Amino acid sequence: MKSRVPKQFNGGGDMNSMIHQARKMQDQITALQEDIEQRTFEATAGGGAVSVTMTGKKTIQSLTLSKEVVDPEDIDMLQDLIISAVNEAVNNIETTTENEMSKITGGVALPGLF
Repeated sequence: MKSRVPKQFNGGGDMNSMIHQARKMQDQITALQEDIEQRTFEATAGGGAVSVTMTGKKTIQSLTLSKEVVDPEDIDMLQDLIISAVNEAVNNIETTTENEMSKITGGVALPGLF
């Protein structure tokens, strides 16, 4: 018995077109990832008392503390504000990546890409 292969998968132009589109999408995704890694993302906590700037690679570039937030009697609050600002910056990076990636992939989540 001979198996039947649909026309579009029988060495026709449609398969070549799909491969071309996949390569183009891969190139776009790579370019976007590189672009995001070069960007900076800022976030604040405590009404601006703590400010953090991160790269798209999730590396902290700067951390700014207002004098008012530095209280030797309340180190826990300062730590919480720093954690909050860093987490917000990371969330901004991830949200931006997901939103811009979905423009390329048409909203289809591709495992392992981001």
